[in-house]
Amino acid sequence: MIKAMAMTTDVNVYYEEGCGRCDLFSTPQCKVKQWTQELEQLRRIVNECELGEESKWGMPCYTHNGNNVLMVSAFKQYVSLSFFKGVLLQDAEKLLVKQGENSQSARLFKFTNVKDILALETTIKAYIYEAMEVERQGLKVEFKQKDELEYPEELVQMLAQDQELNDAFEALTPGRKRGYIIHFTQPKQSKTRTSRIEKCIPEIMEGKGVFDR
Repeated sequence: MIKAMAMTTDVNVYYEEGCGRCDLFSTPQCKVKQWTQELEQLRRIVNECELGEESKWGMPCYTHNGNNVLMVSAFKQYVSLSFFKGVLLQDAEKLLVKQGENSQSARLFKFTNVKDILALETTIKAYIYEAMEVERQGLKVEFKQKDELEYPEELVQMLAQDQELNDAFEALTPGRKRGYIIHFTQPKQSKTRTSRIEKCIPEIMEGKGVFDR
């Protein structure tokens, strides 16, 4: 089981040392360390599109007018550039894939080498600009209920961006999942809902419920 640690809150630290959510942080075995050049190119491409850059959930998140557009992440088998509302993109070239079977909104590019990233640079930027237009138009994704529980959008986005967190949450007992959903949906403001979810991530990763803390 992954050891819960303090998540990275600085984008530069992420790209240099990792997300800080497991005991591989700042070691040669960290996933970020395995994809240094690929992450560097993805970061450059995204920043050339003039999105805001900040750290959310321990990873680099890129925004437009305060709205989440995409994230850049390192995994064991690949690096990704993931769009929060990727399902709304045309994706005429069929290049985007789902993070997992439960992902209703996010879609991502997967890369395993710098060559492929550079070959698709123009296309990647076109997708980014389209995602920015989605935010400018205020388009929303219609989420379906899961297991008769209505997941808040903030939780859906986090699960879509983090396969390990998604697996841990879905592995919880129905009662524990319901407890978290009730806890997460109580606040009226999205910022507060997000904060509640972030604070509960260590317990979720350990298989605990909201009342087990």
